Amino acid sequence: MRIVAFDTATSATTVALSGVGDAVYTARHDPLPGARPGHATHLLPLVARVLERAGVGWEEVERIAVGVGPGTFTGLRIGIATARALARARGIPLVAVSTLQSLALARPRVDAVPAGLDTVLAVLDARRGEVFAAGWRMDEAGEFDCALLLPRALAPEALAELVAPLGPTTLAIGDGAIAFREALERAGSFIPEDDSLLHRVTATNHCRLADRLQGSVPDDVRPDYLRAPDAEMAHRT
Repeated sequence: MRIVAFDTATSATTVALSGVGDAVYTARHDPLPGARPGHATHLLPLVARVLERAGVGWEEVERIAVGVGPGTFTGLRIGIATARALARARGIPLVAVSTLQSLALARPRVDAVPAGLDTVLAVLDARRGEVFAAGWRMDEAGEFDCALLLPRALAPEALAELVAPLGPTTLAIGDGAIAFREALERAGSFIPEDDSLLHRVTATNHCRLADRLQGSVPDDVRPDYLRAPDAEMAHRT
């Protein structure tokens, strides 16, 4: 199945196209430190780039997948609005993909992490001293076995308390794991080096998930914020 997938929940704009032979065509924009993400500027050109590289026209795309978060309010709004518009214009089913679940599907090299890690904790930096997190037990093939921690927004110390009983078999990945490495490592989680690709949200995994999920009409795909937008929270205080 030919799937165009993208995610704008984090600072990165990531795009992928699967279903063209065995290849997955990808494109990505990571802003410089301190720079704005620029999702609105980069998203559609990146989509056009992967389609052109694969030699695929929109009439050949069978499904669009978009990351619905959790993540930044502005990033999710841009990504989901773009996905809805493309799906309506092209008459293509739209699939909502959890950004945390996609991150958890990262496949580490055998030499990249210790053996015996059978739990993956996906952790994104939610700012304001919180993280977005979810955890799954994985089977031997690296696929989801069962959910251990449903997606939620919480303080890193609270997350550390929740994962401590899982013992030293937990792989914690994502920019939130990097930002709060000390607390999670004290709880027994293994966190790869800061520059590991395991920490990056990638639309390649969105394609893998979308191939198994049912498509929806565009208006049924909504962002999963997990908490109120930062502007609303600031107003409350």
